Amino acid sequence: MAIAEIKKNIESKMDQSIAAFSNSLSKIRSGRANPGLLDHVMVEYYGNPTPLSQLANISLLDARTISVQPWEKGLGPKIEKAIRESDLGLNPASMGDLIRVPMPPMSEERRKEMTKVVRTEGENAKVAIRNLRRDGNESVKKLVKDKLASEDDQKRAEADIQKVTDKHIVDIDKLMAAKEQEIMAV
Repeated sequence: MAIAEIKKNIESKMDQSIAAFSNSLSKIRSGRANPGLLDHVMVEYYGNPTPLSQLANISLLDARTISVQPWEKGLGPKIEKAIRESDLGLNPASMGDLIRVPMPPMSEERRKEMTKVVRTEGENAKVAIRNLRRDGNESVKKLVKDKLASEDDQKRAEADIQKVTDKHIVDIDKLMAAKEQEIMAV
């Protein structure tokens, strides 16, 4: 594998780490309603845990209410139970076929807890990026050891990998700051 391939591979994996971090941030509850909040809710469907998004249409009624429209008649109570038992602290209310999920206002204490969760997720994402940097540097060192690249190439490649790492860490910091600001906004 050439140095250019290693750098390209590392950068694409770092982009995937940022995407995974961004996805995990969307599941963290802020004051506003977000349909993505219910993505990881699993509903018992014919004996199998099934993602809610595969059993119902999830949309926003207003800034503080999510609506869940089951595709099958008898699923309403099961969906309500699954949302209630999830760790989100939500209390769904059924209105005929439609299930309304109001977002209760978060207390100051809860907001601070959520910012700690965001920071922890951010730190985990940074660790993943740094591990990718280490893997890339080790791959380059292996090429030099096998005499497939010079030491000058190694220094340049390590500097390039460090620049990409720094850029991705800054991206993570920006995402964290934006999410923290969203959570702390009343």
